[in-house]
Amino acid sequence: MGEGDARAHALPPRGAGIFAQLCVCFTTQAAAQSNPAAQSDVPAQPDPLAALVDIPLPPAVSLWPQTWTSRIAIAVLVVGIISALWWFIRWRHANRYRRAALAELDAIERGSTQAPSNGTVAALALLVRRTALAAFPREEVAALGGPAWLAFLDRHAVGHDFAQGPGRVLGSGPYQPSAIGDDQTRALIGVVRRWIRTHHA
Repeated sequence: MGEGDARAHALPPRGAGIFAQLCVCFTTQAAAQSNPAAQSDVPAQPDPLAALVDIPLPPAVSLWPQTWTSRIAIAVLVVGIISALWWFIRWRHANRYRRAALAELDAIERGSTQAPSNGTVAALALLVRRTALAAFPREEVAALGGPAWLAFLDRHAVGHDFAQGPGRVLGSGPYQPSAIGDDQTRALIGVVRRWIRTHHA
């Protein structure tokens, strides 16, 4: 037998070495699973996230004012808004008759170009009388006529447009209207419109 043959018999097969290593690994894992105490002896690895510190969040911002000055200012503002709204509703409700009278006056003005002047004067006199009855107590208005009626209209407005101006033609009342020209009719319509808008009750 030669030297080469002797060396070949002395070395283990290559596959046998790999198989032996696998057997050792399986044997070690089986022993570890069958012996939990041995696993507990192995030191645990530290958690890398345990050293992180949470970022503190800022407190929530309150919508309620923090100072008494701000709270009082807001309270005053709310009261002011409520008062203004209440006043506006009351004012609008109290002046409904003005809006209705102005709408009727516009209709009279549109028809004045086709109607006779005495018909326009009668419509304007009746409109002023109805507006006054809506704004003032009936006992103050119903019995007035002539110069007393014109003085009443001037007393509750600015100027003397009825006693000394174009409104004098309304002194005869709606049932005895005077005939006037186109210029006088336009001036009378302007006086009536101004009185409806600005008279103080």
